[in-house]
Amino acid sequence: MKGKNMTKRVLISVSDKTGIVEFAKELKALGWDIISTGGTKVVLDNEGVGTIAIDDVTGFPEMMDGRVKTLHPNIHGGLLARRDLDSHLQAAKENQIDLIDLVVVNLYPFKETILKPGVEYADAVENIDIGGPSMLRSAAKNHASVTVVVDPADYALVLEELAANGQTTYETRQRLAAKVFRHTAAYDALIADYFTDQVGESKPEKLTLTYELKQPMRYGENPQQDADFYQTALPLDYSIASAKQLNGKELSFNNIRDADAAIRIIRDFKDRPTVVALKHMNPCGIGQADDIETAWDYAYESDPVSIFGGIVVLNRQVDAATAEKMHSIFLEIIIAPSYTAEALAILTNKKKNLRILELAFDAQAASGAEKEVTGVLGGLLVQNQDVIEENSADWQVVTKRQPSEQERVALEFAWKSVKYVKSNGIIITNDRQVLGVGPGQTNRVASVKIAIEQAKDRLDGAALASDAFFPFADNIEEIAEAGIKAIIQPGGSVRDEESIIAADKHGLTMIFTGVRHFRH
Repeated sequence: MKGKNMTKRVLISVSDKTGIVEFAKELKALGWDIISTGGTKVVLDNEGVGTIAIDDVTGFPEMMDGRVKTLHPNIHGGLLARRDLDSHLQAAKENQIDLIDLVVVNLYPFKETILKPGVEYADAVENIDIGGPSMLRSAAKNHASVTVVVDPADYALVLEELAANGQTTYETRQRLAAKVFRHTAAYDALIADYFTDQVGESKPEKLTLTYELKQPMRYGENPQQDADFYQTALPLDYSIASAKQLNGKELSFNNIRDADAAIRIIRDFKDRPTVVALKHMNPCGIGQADDIETAWDYAYESDPVSIFGGIVVLNRQVDAATAEKMHSIFLEIIIAPSYTAEALAILTNKKKNLRILELAFDAQAASGAEKEVTGVLGGLLVQNQDVIEENSADWQVVTKRQPSEQERVALEFAWKSVKYVKSNGIIITNDRQVLGVGPGQTNRVASVKIAIEQAKDRLDGAALASDAFFPFADNIEEIAEAGIKAIIQPGGSVRDEESIIAADKHGLTMIFTGVRHFRH
């Protein structure tokens, strides 16, 4: 590793000082000379760890508020010189460049800076590290000879190998170099994303995404599929990745997807206490009322069969009475903004596997700005979330009969509820609860039939919502025959007039919203 140098030299410059003093002391004990700079040098010197100033290596003072200190041939020559090429070693000798065999660097806290509320643009720019990534990349490129450490978690391994053999193994240096390039790529991705947002670029020619491993998973959608859970580098407070788990087993791949779908749905129900029950990415029950216990009753009654083994999200604090009712059935996950101490005791009693999550509902608004990313073979699809603000005053009643006040409330509730039913999606509700769901069929009339079958015998005051337009009047005939009197749909079909005529023939009221809500 050290070529023709008799003394091994390490360069240490870290923003994250975790474990650095102990690490440096062990290196000194192993005979390493330490080059250091800035705040790191101050910390080490104060702890009695002798260091060489970067100025003494470069022959130049740190200048321009620290912007220029390590960008120098005496540093990068010492890092990049190939130890297996006499011409490189001769060039180093002729130019009085001493080799550097170990680099310990982590970077200015750009991520932490931009996460600060009200951060100034100038402060963000000043926390873009230049010298750090340059040293890391130089050392990582020359990993055949140079060990590079960017993560304090790797200090122990490096010390162990240095103590045992006087140098690290090539395999270790290669793995550490790979970690460095992941680290600098993620760092640059954050910077690129920040600048892209600052200049308002909506369709950048390069998409730079970076995520951090949140949870290795036992398997994915099926046991034969490997999977892991990654969180956005800038955490989103209203997300399953940021939820606080209070009880239960680790979340599975399918748990996370279902829970994510559930918390998206309930965002649209802010004004009243609401409970959403979800199964396999589709709502199987939604209830709203003046209190959370009654909302639970309505959600449960929507479909007492499908809720078994499902996911429940509540948008108000869970009280003891509601907890008692939920405890009596098998649920996979419960999500809420908070729980009373008594409710939590009830829910966890003899339910060690029940996953109970606490979520920051007050951060819902910010969650709507995150892009949706969907993987396809050979690429990604990126879109805005379907969080359009809709005003019922803009809707058009296209039939002769106007909706009653109760029907209008039911129609609005149905329209909110159908938004996350898989296409072709149909939902039947009254003004307080879901009555029937027809999700994901390959034709719309099949979805209508499924929803009606589930809702039968409960259709007084019912409204039916369709996520997209009715292509044929046969849907209206099916709905009218069931006894449903109110329909809400986007409109926009070339056959809209046929649907309107059919609705008028049966004395139905029908609203066109002008907005489609496909969910594939």
